[in-house]
Amino acid sequence: MLTLPNILTLSRILAVPILVYLLWKPSWYDYAITFVLYCLVGITDYFDGYLARAQKTVSRLGIFLDPIADKIMVVAVIVMLISSRQASGEPVIHDFHIIPALVILLREITVSGLREFLAGLQVSVPVSALAKWKTTLQLVALGALILGGSVPQWEWVHDVGLASLWAAAILTLITGWDYLRVGLRHMD
Repeated sequence: MLTLPNILTLSRILAVPILVYLLWKPSWYDYAITFVLYCLVGITDYFDGYLARAQKTVSRLGIFLDPIADKIMVVAVIVMLISSRQASGEPVIHDFHIIPALVILLREITVSGLREFLAGLQVSVPVSALAKWKTTLQLVALGALILGGSVPQWEWVHDVGLASLWAAAILTLITGWDYLRVGLRHMD
């Protein structure tokens, strides 16, 4: 069922290869274009759910694709920011800042597997308000890190991105533990 909300969700998935391409060997200009595209993609994350509820067109396809689109985008951008270079020659995410990036990546994989396991048992795990804040902080962190590449003279933008990445990682651990607790109740 290709409703407008589902088309918006699919557009997020289709934008990921473009984001990856732009972050492959970026100049300040590529970072600026990537930031604009990233913001547009992030906005669709809000509007696809809002429109689906407002139009009463929530579908199984949308419920299935929405979290996948989020995870694909977050994982791809994190991987690219670990490998992409700033004007200084350092990776955008480097040194001990790779720790929160890994926490986020590992949580995304774990929760995806856990959701699949629980779906087989017909156990639903709704998204908590804290998990929505985690997603918001992730989007802000990655956006700030991308923007920091286009305005290297404003070091504070990159610093905001790294601070937000750490905050998102903390919420990631909390929400990941919440999901794991639910899952452990259903394991032998």
